[in-house]
Amino acid sequence: MSALPQAAPPAMPSTPPSVSTPTVPLSGIKAGVRYGGLAFALAFLSLPLYVHLPDHYAHVHGLSLTLLGLVLLGTRVLDAVLDPFIGQAVDAAFARSTGTAWLVAAVAALGVGSGFALLFNLPVGTAHLLPWLVFAMLLTYIALSVLTVVHQAWGVRLGGDAQQRSRVVAWREGCGLVGVLVASVLPSAVGLPATSAVLVVALALGLALLAQAPRAVAVKVAVAGAVSAGVAAAGAARGHWALPWQVPGFRRLVTVFLFNGIASAVPATLVLFFVRDRLQLDQFQALFLGAYFACAIAAVPLWVMLVRRWGLARAWLAGMVLAVAAFIFVLALGAGDLLGFLAVCMVSGAALGADLTIPGAMLAGVVQRAGHGRRGDGVYVGWWNSATKLNLGLAAGLALPLLALAGYAPGQRDAQALQALTWAYVVVPTVLKLVAAGLLWRYWIQHGENA
Repeated sequence: MSALPQAAPPAMPSTPPSVSTPTVPLSGIKAGVRYGGLAFALAFLSLPLYVHLPDHYAHVHGLSLTLLGLVLLGTRVLDAVLDPFIGQAVDAAFARSTGTAWLVAAVAALGVGSGFALLFNLPVGTAHLLPWLVFAMLLTYIALSVLTVVHQAWGVRLGGDAQQRSRVVAWREGCGLVGVLVASVLPSAVGLPATSAVLVVALALGLALLAQAPRAVAVKVAVAGAVSAGVAAAGAARGHWALPWQVPGFRRLVTVFLFNGIASAVPATLVLFFVRDRLQLDQFQALFLGAYFACAIAAVPLWVMLVRRWGLARAWLAGMVLAVAAFIFVLALGAGDLLGFLAVCMVSGAALGADLTIPGAMLAGVVQRAGHGRRGDGVYVGWWNSATKLNLGLAAGLALPLLALAGYAPGQRDAQALQALTWAYVVVPTVLKLVAAGLLWRYWIQHGENA
């Protein structure tokens, strides 16, 4: 990540013993759906944007992999740079009222729907295709960033112990996985224009549910009848964009998250190329993606249960090990290995449940232990989303051009091209995942931070 500015703001102190941040319980299906429902629409975007988009513009519009990779990297990095400042603005909205934050989300939803419709409905042969692509991507990404930060900060503000935090994230990511599952089937079944219409309806429904979701109450901080100097400094620094980097736990967690995220983003970028050219099973794309996300949905309750038994960090480590074990098997697969790759999709999908459920709960714990709950949640989430987008941007911006340099192009199936594709799809992510597992063990489990 970028270096910290030389003139850092005053550090926000840990919450004093006399200050308590009440927990807002998220229990019951109704409350879970009301909070998590918006994630269905947000995750509905992820598969088209991060999996179908490179394939769509390479095959339909004929953009080269090198140019496409650079465009994806540039727009995602620019979007990621804005996230901490978006988080700062979201904190300011929540400071006014939760209703104000909801209105910000509603405006952002309009931008998301408009950008998505434009992005996937540009006619073939459109003049100045590249500027239109960049504009549509930035509109969609930035509006999506605002909407995502509001939604995630809403959940972080609910507080709670490891079990409560994992439950909040599980509802959000579980609903999100249902959205991804629908998105894996809908574009091929009804086409991208109809998919855009479904997205608009899903956004409207998700916002209506969020308006009725459990919400954090405002917390007034006072110590012994007077506001202490430390708390006053904390209030002055509220929402500062660099705040999370003053917290060692955040720096350790985001390092693990970056390595693990890139390890997951590389195969997500390349999976359709791998299925089409290495496996030659293009007609089964929907089956593979559907099995992957269906198993992730089914595994979410299992990971929540393992969090209760093992703690957050050890459960996440188990998910990383499971993903590595599944992916190594891909090296043995060749053209036509339908059942073998389907098994890999199912096992790695189950491992995905850990990646989606646990890191967000660990982030909420870092915010609470730093004493920044209800004051800097949006900035933390903003930096977290920056890391997520950096993962995706690096995966597309590096993997696609390097693949082109190694001799691979879409539809090319000679031995050298397929070997390059296999190394990029399997070996590189496996090494990165093992590095992430080692860092998680060293930075968290050996430190005794398992919650």
